[in-house]
Amino acid sequence: MKGRMTTYPDDFKLKVVQEYLDSGVGRQVLQKKYGLPGNGYIHRWMRNFGLTVADQEQHRIQSVMAKETGKTSKERELEARIKQLEKDLEHERLRVQALDTMITIAERDLKIPIRKKHGAKQ
Repeated sequence: MKGRMTTYPDDFKLKVVQEYLDSGVGRQVLQKKYGLPGNGYIHRWMRNFGLTVADQEQHRIQSVMAKETGKTSKERELEARIKQLEKDLEHERLRVQALDTMITIAERDLKIPIRKKHGAKQ
């Protein structure tokens, strides 16, 4: 009679695969650490998550580069996002300034009341 198949939640599988990719620890060590009964669990989970051995090597290279720079890829992504948002914010400030100038010119030259007067009843 065969042993019972144990099903593991996806978050657990991903945690084990990430540890395997990040730490460089062998499969056998992780199998023992997490009490996995068979040999093929980690590689099967990697395939299920769409990871290959080439991805593993690329992941190791990225982690080494991240350690050298002191920042993780997530931190670098967030910094790039912040720079983009700051650029967008500056663009919007210039846009608002241009619109405000246009309104001022229209009110002055064309005598068109565009802005509401403070305290005016509606």
